[in-house]
Amino acid sequence: MRRLPILLLYLLLLPLAAMAAAPPLMLAGQWRDGPDVSRYWVSEKLDGVRARWDGQALWTRGGHRIEPPPGFTRNWPAQPLDGELWGGRGRFEHASAIVRMHPPDEAGWRGLRLMVFDLPGHAGTFDQRLAALRVLLARAAAPSLELIPQRRIADTTALHRHLTATVAAGGEGLMLHHQDNYYAAGRSDGLLKLKPWDDAEARVIAHLPGKGKYAGLLGALLVERADGARFRIGSGLKDAQRMAPPPVGSLVTYRYNGLTTNGLPRFARFLRVRDDDSP
Repeated sequence: MRRLPILLLYLLLLPLAAMAAAPPLMLAGQWRDGPDVSRYWVSEKLDGVRARWDGQALWTRGGHRIEPPPGFTRNWPAQPLDGELWGGRGRFEHASAIVRMHPPDEAGWRGLRLMVFDLPGHAGTFDQRLAALRVLLARAAAPSLELIPQRRIADTTALHRHLTATVAAGGEGLMLHHQDNYYAAGRSDGLLKLKPWDDAEARVIAHLPGKGKYAGLLGALLVERADGARFRIGSGLKDAQRMAPPPVGSLVTYRYNGLTTNGLPRFARFLRVRDDDSP
């Protein structure tokens, strides 16, 4: 009988085995024209699920274990990698659903790759980390691993031309990584994103009813920013999302065009539920 309490304790703790402290990821700030673009490496901002490979397992940025099929990580290096699980442009929802599925969908995972953009365990500058990544991934020769293409751009005019071409082709925007930047957890001035619009995250606190053609459905989300400011997001929602809205308490990403005189986002538009914390 003494074994029964131990068994019950084990069963209660079992789900926690798939969780850990959130990995110490570097986060991007917003690019504002002014710095010397030629000192940055520029890559496409991929619309995927942020993931950290710790040398043995994959984790979301919230510290949840990702469980791909056994063969997906075959031949991956023992060094930690930072990247995005990506299934192609405009396929975030598909990639997110595959990552969260349990047991894993092998056919779905075959359409994903970890697009690697950094080597967090390396103590050097981004120039040095990028050179090391190229060697490391070439030696690994793993089909599910790919280095995000990085390029140099001469000036701000060329940068915005490249942004326009990327968005026209279905991309989301660009990332700029300063050549001398060191890897450190938290928001970094050496890692910046550039998009045709701003985006941010807010917490859903209420569902507001719709009117007219949306009668009986969700009209808007009432959300709250981290600073406590509240506002509505009514556009950008698909009919399916109006029928089954993002739950109260969930974190959503929205896009906007600058701020009003009151400091609230102008033309806030729903993009997605940020569900990469809960596979």
